[in-house]
Amino acid sequence: MFHKVVIMGGGVLGSQIGLMCAYTGHDVTFWLRSEGSIGRTKPKLDGYAKAMIASLEQAKGLIGNPMGARLYPQGLIDVWDGVTAEKIDGLIALAQRNLASNVHIALDMADALADADIVFEAMTEDPAAKTDLYRRMAPLMPAKTILCTNSSTLLPSQFAEATGRPGRFLAMHFANRIWVFNTAEIMGHAGTDPDVYRQVVEFAKDINMVPIEVHKEQPGYVLNSILVPFLLAAEGLWANDVADPETIDLTWRRATGAPFGPFQILDDVGLDTAYAIGRMQPGADDPTTTMGRISARLKEKIDKGETRVTAGKGFYDHSAR
Repeated sequence: MFHKVVIMGGGVLGSQIGLMCAYTGHDVTFWLRSEGSIGRTKPKLDGYAKAMIASLEQAKGLIGNPMGARLYPQGLIDVWDGVTAEKIDGLIALAQRNLASNVHIALDMADALADADIVFEAMTEDPAAKTDLYRRMAPLMPAKTILCTNSSTLLPSQFAEATGRPGRFLAMHFANRIWVFNTAEIMGHAGTDPDVYRQVVEFAKDINMVPIEVHKEQPGYVLNSILVPFLLAAEGLWANDVADPETIDLTWRRATGAPFGPFQILDDVGLDTAYAIGRMQPGADDPTTTMGRISARLKEKIDKGETRVTAGKGFYDHSAR
């Protein structure tokens, strides 16, 4: 249905969204602000492309394992039943070819947006910056283009008029490591054209996502409405010196059977993202509150460069990866 995909921004999720679209055969252009942005984005693209191929390689070791049906990268392998090492090798070859040939970078916004079928805005969670970007994009997008925001905290109705195409604007939010945790939460606003909404649901399927249809605007959609309070509760235990991150993670894994604890999840999400979300909570500026202590401790780690898995260290040491 859609051929040309444009990603506005090359951050953590923007990079993954674009690569997943490229893997599934779409032509992908990343629009970046400057030459400096290219230098920051290319290593992300290379790193995530290698991670996707590594997930396929690892999946061969799951063949015949009873847990394989739960652990395989569902965004990369459409059906697990009957999968063979030869089929996975074919998917690895496909990934290497598509991730190399279907990805482009542009600095000129008009060139990037020309003939776009669907555009993803994946910029920082700054309402003023997003509004400015949408107003710059509005005269450059073809009439056919559908515009999606990947915002995790802001509502599409906040920006609908600024886009110049409120009926063709909605939110589509992804979980981190989207080739493994392959959900796409789709949330319109009161003015979103129902046919556009259905097209985006179908596009989610085209890029191997499971569409999660959100029927009304909700900050945090479905996933983050559950996940953020969970992570804040764990961070509160840490910030109040109730238990250390390793103990909290161990408790959660052993007591629930979950594969990851909250601090392992935070290393994947990024401590900078957790900090930004925390800053929006009441008490974030008060050092006597739990939220204030969480913010202060996260800021200490961020200032030391301990931000996430790809930085080599967050709550855990990932330098050996």
